Amino acid sequence: MAAATVLGGCATKSYVREQVAPVAQRVDAIETQLQATDSTAKQALAEAQAASGMAQQNGQRLDQLNGRVDGVEQRMMQQESRGKRPRH
Repeated sequence: MAAATVLGGCATKSYVREQVAPVAQRVDAIETQLQATDSTAKQALAEAQAASGMAQQNGQRLDQLNGRVDGVEQRMMQQESRGKRPRH
């Protein structure tokens, strides 16, 4: 009787496999989703970094253009102060 009590509390390998299989399937599905999310995040990061670089280049170009416009405005003001009309 003592042996039946001890053996009755043990789970068989097949029972454990049956219980673990659905959990393993869910873990596999979640891992697949995680890999897809990770891939999307890496792609988004690369695109954001590229956009940041482009924005920085555009900012530098704007700074250069602002300098040129300022120079043109100064020349126009100098010409106006000398009594010359700017050419169109």
